[in-house]
Amino acid sequence: MKALVLSGGKGTRLRPLTHTMAKQLVPVGNRPILSYVMDHLQAAGIKEAGVVIAPETGEEVKNYLQDGSRWGLSVEYILQEQPLGLAHAVKTAAHFLEDSPFVMYLGDNLLGSGIEKAVRRFEETNMDGLIFLKRVSDPRAFGVAVLDEQGQLIKLVEKPKEPPSDLALVGVYLFSANIHDAISRIKPSWRGELEITDAIQTMMDMGHRVEGEVLEGWWLDTGKKDDILQANAVVLDEYAARSLAGDVDESSTVEGRVELGSGASVIRSVIRGPVVIGRNARIVDSFIGPFTSVGDDTIIQDSVIQHAVILEGAQVRGVKRVEDSLIGRNTQVIKGGNHSDALRLMIGDHCQVEV
Repeated sequence: MKALVLSGGKGTRLRPLTHTMAKQLVPVGNRPILSYVMDHLQAAGIKEAGVVIAPETGEEVKNYLQDGSRWGLSVEYILQEQPLGLAHAVKTAAHFLEDSPFVMYLGDNLLGSGIEKAVRRFEETNMDGLIFLKRVSDPRAFGVAVLDEQGQLIKLVEKPKEPPSDLALVGVYLFSANIHDAISRIKPSWRGELEITDAIQTMMDMGHRVEGEVLEGWWLDTGKKDDILQANAVVLDEYAARSLAGDVDESSTVEGRVELGSGASVIRSVIRGPVVIGRNARIVDSFIGPFTSVGDDTIIQDSVIQHAVILEGAQVRGVKRVEDSLIGRNTQVIKGGNHSDALRLMIGDHCQVEV
């Protein structure tokens, strides 16, 4: 089995941050989202991955993944000139996929359960498609599945105004080579895209066996700022452990599950986990609250921060309270006046903000 990892798109919902970085490389728990995807492929025993990239951000994705060897993978990069739909991405990658079954994993999605069991189930049965489903409060933004009373998949609809169920398609799919024939039969949707939902429905109409698997664990689609913050909180809650490789002075308090990177220092501050702080970061006279990730080489001084993602090289100085925020690389947020309310920020790379 091969893997097709989608790391293209323009990330419009995460701008301005995605003007300067791929959305799949935005960190949660101080690791790019894409790294968790690659971990799941490795755990499932997959050895070959095609990575679909965009012209705008492809080089950055290549620089991060390189040849894939750190995950035991052989990686081939596939350029998708325009984001014309998930089924179009499969069509673009047909030369890599050939007749192999494959798992398609959206590079900005996270599954708490991984994919190992699903891959085994797919390989041990004679199905042509296995799709992950998750109950959501508002399924209008997703492909939606309808199951019969026996739990069998009977219908799929892409982004319906009136959803027939609350079961959304998660961004992970397993396919046989029959998906290629199905894609060749569909036409672009009203959005001008080749929808994978339409291709799966066509495969079902052709008599191929497609099953759904309802996830009980968490699934996160990290397409927007609040999604990133939620993903960061879930990942820290799930994976953070107490590990203090940096220095903590006698005037500071570190409570709970806090990961402090090598070369980092905590001075006259309070850190309350789950929190991860990167290498060579410097925390001075500050409070870092739960569900916060602080990147490498950051400086936090005279500030209060919680439920936030601060990327590498950023500086936050003299700010009374920052929460629910996503702050880009090498950005400065500094006090320039009086303020009493909490700040909620989304700032791209290389900015300076006075508050």
